[in-house]
Amino acid sequence: MNDGLIPGRYAKALYKVACANGDAEMIYDQLKRLNLSYATVEELTKVVRNPYIPARKRSDVLIAATGAKMGSSLHDFINLVIENNRTDYLHNIALAYLKLYRQEHNIAKVEIETASRLPQEKIDSIIEVVKKELGNVTLEISHEVNENLIGGFCVRVDSILLDASVRNELQKLRLKLLS
Repeated sequence: MNDGLIPGRYAKALYKVACANGDAEMIYDQLKRLNLSYATVEELTKVVRNPYIPARKRSDVLIAATGAKMGSSLHDFINLVIENNRTDYLHNIALAYLKLYRQEHNIAKVEIETASRLPQEKIDSIIEVVKKELGNVTLEISHEVNENLIGGFCVRVDSILLDASVRNELQKLRLKLLS
């Protein structure tokens, strides 16, 4: 089986159970925390994948990273993933669940990347343009500063990228000059 198939199946199963139990949104929030933990704590992947660490301790670490309560649907699911030796896929399962939840609830993930911190009214104007393009969609917005852009901004909506950065324009100019 490939890496996309296993996480997708587990994510769908978790989503069905979560919907049946009425805690799909809570699990969505917990898996966002888990995704953030994977992104910010390098040791998390090492601990989760280490076969010499007992399953109970790995489960405790993952539960702490999600903020889930003992006995919750997510707690039981994490234990199931560990029992089935699928911990290597857990981060991808979380990402697949987040994507599935967003699709089912008409949520678009919008990432705004700028060369410097923008005033809130500028960010709001970018968001308004995105809202006009997408229509009746709930937006989940994040804003990051990336000094490598030199100037301008990049907006990523799900998998679509609008790159209006100076860095991108310089790369285009370079390619034009080379050809």
